[in-house]
Amino acid sequence: MKKLNLVGFLAMWCVLSWPVAAAEPMVVDIAKTVVKQPLAEGVGADEAVESMKLRANMLNIKLVAELPLSQQVKAMGQETRRMEIYQFCDALTAKKMVEYNIDFAAYLPCRIALVEDAKGKFWLVMINLDMLIQNPGFDPKLKEEAVKVRDTLQSIMTAGANGDL
Repeated sequence: MKKLNLVGFLAMWCVLSWPVAAAEPMVVDIAKTVVKQPLAEGVGADEAVESMKLRANMLNIKLVAELPLSQQVKAMGQETRRMEIYQFCDALTAKKMVEYNIDFAAYLPCRIALVEDAKGKFWLVMINLDMLIQNPGFDPKLKEEAVKVRDTLQSIMTAGANGDL
């Protein structure tokens, strides 16, 4: 019995101590992971936010959180440009997505960020949901719902960028 335990221990030690080649770091072009729109000429940041909220309400998607990041940075004694995140959610679709694959929880709720760039121009930025939707193994019925959410978010972002009410 002791001989078997020793052989098992040595086999395990060999497997665990075998040199493994380091994995190549994954390089991601972050610009390809997002969709962004500049605010149209004459559209102010506050107007864009109000337009997004109104469009979300009209399309029956809930604004579940607002994160005033630049206010937090200023409260910590640092100067910063305006940066806010608005989180929207279709709770029933979100539930189905997470039930289908728990990894989708990392992408919830859907966010649209309002960000002022170094030149003072405002942008609306959100994740490129097509990266998730175009997965060939995605359930067709769920894909249909995900496309609807993507289109709704795009409508919200476009309304904000154009100041549409």
